[in-house]
Amino acid sequence: MIWLEFLASTVVLVVAARYLARYGDVISLRTGLGGVFIGTLLMAGATSLPELLTAINALNQDAPDLTAGNIFGSNMFNMFLLAVVDLMFYRVHILRRVTINHAVSATLAVLLMSVALFFILAQIDVSLGWVGVDSLILIALYVLGARLLSGGGDSGEGDEEEIPDDTPSLRTALIGFGVATVALVLITPVLVRSSIGIAEQTGLGTGFIGVTLVGIVTSLPEVMTTIAAARIGAYDLAIGNLFGSNMFNIFALGLVDFFYTDGRFLAEVSSTMTIAGMLALLVTTLALLGNLARNLTRGGMRRLLIDADALMIAIIYVLGMVLLYNRGLIG
Repeated sequence: MIWLEFLASTVVLVVAARYLARYGDVISLRTGLGGVFIGTLLMAGATSLPELLTAINALNQDAPDLTAGNIFGSNMFNMFLLAVVDLMFYRVHILRRVTINHAVSATLAVLLMSVALFFILAQIDVSLGWVGVDSLILIALYVLGARLLSGGGDSGEGDEEEIPDDTPSLRTALIGFGVATVALVLITPVLVRSSIGIAEQTGLGTGFIGVTLVGIVTSLPEVMTTIAAARIGAYDLAIGNLFGSNMFNIFALGLVDFFYTDGRFLAEVSSTMTIAGMLALLVTTLALLGNLARNLTRGGMRRLLIDADALMIAIIYVLGMVLLYNRGLIG
């Protein structure tokens, strides 16, 4: 019954998030926002809303490791998805075609994850009210990064594009976006409750379930949005969505502290979760390297029809899951 509840809530979440991303794109088009803003900020925020809602609901059910596991696991899976898309479109070499603007968003994601891991390990017990200063710093870094991305570097090539005739109106998009958001708010507690039940039934820790099942499920909107964007050649939108989602997820890690009234939230995250965080940081750094090294030749790797960086990301993700599985059995 728990598994059926989990699967049913997953289906509803994915459908709702798909419409959320769709109408978020329409809002961006109708309001004339730039391409980098669409992919890295608005679309990433829309497709990452399930992570934020899941994190908050996990706190309400006293599962802080599920919260952290979901966020770090989602970041890991986003980069795994980036590697899969790069391999799917191997003739294009997506990591080396996207604009340098995404090197900035990737760098910001690396910075945010590094700072989050530092605060989890350092345990700096300073708070303003019930909210930790560490969480406030994460939020501030995200806001500053968002301002950096939205304020410069967009080429503006897509700003003058005509809006397709079949594009919904702004009013329809706003209503659809609101309905999808409400659906996510209603279904997320069911997903979290069933995830905790699965953790209890299988004997695995809630942190491991967060990294694997919940982390992957809440990343499914990114899967559909990224692959769809890549198929139509919107590579900046595809890659920006993934790097932007990793940024937003760490912003969510800081934001949930406002909903945790028993003290600093990051103080409750177990050391096991830093392994998932380090893995997420590692694969994101590799993706950043792939973006920056786009002008390097790959020689024999071309004959294998794959990018070495994408292959490394995929391998590290799989091996990391094995490591976390072993830790989950004892945690």
